Amino acid sequence: MTDHDHFSRAGAGRESPLAPGLDPARTALVLIDLMERIVALPLAPHPGPEVLDTSLGLARAFRAAGAPVVAVRVQRPGVPEQPAGSGLVAAVGQAADAVVVKHTVGAFHDTCLHDELRQRGVTTLVVAGIATNMGVESTARAAADLDYRLVFAEDAMSALTAAEHDASVRLDFPRFGTVVRSADVYFAGT
Repeated sequence: MTDHDHFSRAGAGRESPLAPGLDPARTALVLIDLMERIVALPLAPHPGPEVLDTSLGLARAFRAAGAPVVAVRVQRPGVPEQPAGSGLVAAVGQAADAVVVKHTVGAFHDTCLHDELRQRGVTTLVVAGIATNMGVESTARAAADLDYRLVFAEDAMSALTAAEHDASVRLDFPRFGTVVRSADVYFAGT
């Protein structure tokens, strides 16, 4: 299979939720693991503070459109105390309509995320956060299994290496949804 074959099949049969724009009544922003200790890691290709700023910009746009923002953070199971910096970055918690605590890599397993989204009538997710190839991708795979339409804000996520990030963004994400820059995320009528 050539690169052309791979990319021409990517997302086959899926129309982008961005055409003609996202419906704020049916779309949520899901921010994965924007926690102090994770944002502070040496990340690539986008530094943690840059991912944080871009994600907060998306959150402001979602709030202005009346679309929900869900922040997800990990909590290690079976330890008496979480590592320092395990809370969400304060601005992320303040921007969120809901906070989901996960105990695995992905945000759907054994959490209230699906119920939270279903109660709000959400069918489309814009996904961002850290790490691209771990929490973001695991969450996206489960979301696809649950039949959510997906948009990936490539510049609002990062990984421990650029190669890991690029593999998810170029090879995996196009099979599940639409990959864009955060500036290309827009709502219908705007």
